[in-house]
Amino acid sequence: MENQLSIEEIQNVLAKADLLYTSDEVSVALDNMAVDIQQRLSDHYPVCLSVMIGGLIFSGQLLPLLDFPLEIDYIHATRYRGSTSGRDLHWMKYPTISLENRTVLVMDDILDEGMTLQAIVKYCKEAGAHQVLTAVLVEKELDNRPGLQQADFTGLTVPNRYVFGYGMDYQGQLRYVPGIYAVHGL
Repeated sequence: MENQLSIEEIQNVLAKADLLYTSDEVSVALDNMAVDIQQRLSDHYPVCLSVMIGGLIFSGQLLPLLDFPLEIDYIHATRYRGSTSGRDLHWMKYPTISLENRTVLVMDDILDEGMTLQAIVKYCKEAGAHQVLTAVLVEKELDNRPGLQQADFTGLTVPNRYVFGYGMDYQGQLRYVPGIYAVHGL
């Protein structure tokens, strides 16, 4: 893990960052995603798995927009661990709800290389899920994605830059920022 940023460094990153989407634009994307998810899953009684920590804010804002019976749990698997580059997948927590014969909606903040989501989808299938769908707040525009190629539900797209806000972090910081930003120079 990289060294913890000072308060001044955090404030400097935010001050210099490029705003990609405002909070209002994110809200519209969440509303649109909710409509799509509602149409596809309203009669499935899905298990909705938030991928921690990044999926926390996204899931917390998306789930109240869904007007059908569902169960909520979380899974914690990460490749970043506070760094700006991914490594081997580290499993920290598996769901407590049985996935056997269930439809599962995996909710994460970003589809970047797709390695983490691909591994989580594989885990859910191995745990007996009948169907596994993915929802991401943002999908990074990449020419060659080595893992999961695309999510079933995507809110917004971002350029191939290091982004933060709405659950996405920069060196473990700035997840709470109400907007989606790209780090200046990255």
